[in-house]
Amino acid sequence: MPAWFPTLQSLIQWGGPDVRFPLDNGQIEAMVAETAGLQPKRWIFSGLVRGGVAGHAQVALDWQNGVARLSRVAVNPVFRGQGLARPFLTLVIQRVFAVPAFERLELNVYTFNRAAIRIYLSLGFIDEGVRRSSVKVGDERWDTAIYGLLRSDLPNGHGQ
Repeated sequence: MPAWFPTLQSLIQWGGPDVRFPLDNGQIEAMVAETAGLQPKRWIFSGLVRGGVAGHAQVALDWQNGVARLSRVAVNPVFRGQGLARPFLTLVIQRVFAVPAFERLELNVYTFNRAAIRIYLSLGFIDEGVRRSSVKVGDERWDTAIYGLLRSDLPNGHGQ
């Protein structure tokens, strides 16, 4: 998966400002370590196509407040343009809302990432605003949009 992000910009676009370039096994192992326990801090999802990893997503979990945060979504460059993101994320959303503790799923996305935003809107996420100039990447400043999806926003209101 580190090869999916060959530049600082592509890595930050995927992982946010807290990941270090280049992505290495130590960072991945730290993410995986957060998946342990009865109420883990994070879930990690992989989408497989013909035995290869085609997609990846993570969900940070705030059990106390019933809020999950979709993050670190990526489609393997080999599989891009095949319409895999929407069905993959549909399954992730179903998994989150299958847990009664979660009432809200939110995400941050950089405003220039129009393809991702189109998918999130098609999945029912609501645009909740923009944090202007929120991230510095090299000499650039990026705006971050926040989108939210409530259990009650789903067609039947309970995640399935």
